[in-house]
Amino acid sequence: MEDLRGAVASLADPLLDSGEKARAAAFHRAADRDGYRVTHVCLRMLLGAYLGVEPSDVPLIRQPCPLCRAPHGRPDVPGVPLCFSVSRTDGLCLLAFARTAVGADIERLPALDVVAALTATLHPREAAELAACPPDRRSAAFARVWTRKEAYLKGLGTGLGRDLRFDHLGASAYGPRRVPGWRVDDVAVGRGCAAAVAVAER
Repeated sequence: MEDLRGAVASLADPLLDSGEKARAAAFHRAADRDGYRVTHVCLRMLLGAYLGVEPSDVPLIRQPCPLCRAPHGRPDVPGVPLCFSVSRTDGLCLLAFARTAVGADIERLPALDVVAALTATLHPREAAELAACPPDRRSAAFARVWTRKEAYLKGLGTGLGRDLRFDHLGASAYGPRRVPGWRVDDVAVGRGCAAAVAVAER
């Protein structure tokens, strides 16, 4: 994403809408502001190409949350049969597009103290799988669980509003456990990171 920062600097102002500009400005760190702008310029350019419209004319909204009906569910372009999901972490972004509901997540591998603090929030079987991992593999295993789960929950539209203990996606390096009605896959993104995409089956 660092490579794209200069390329999209002149595009952010004409392409992003007022809400996106306000959200970008709200970040305290310059790296976060730049990362948000790069991600959303790329998102608009790809959506514009898929839909055959100018990137600045793509109307981005949020669907109602399935849990509380507030407007913070899946991002959406109303009236078109194209779903998408966006995820961003330091220096990287992941965009996913599908004809059915889709969720994507990308994360840097967390420190072991973060793993220890969050493991209890996961499904009991996932917590047991992480406890059985050697310490030098636990961070990568946790990142696999987390990205699989967050991609799935973003696909559902609930995000982290859904209890993380409900769904067992698993920590296995051989791939996630199957979730009825969904295909969840790991995405190869290089060392030091983990990523996953979840797509609703027709």
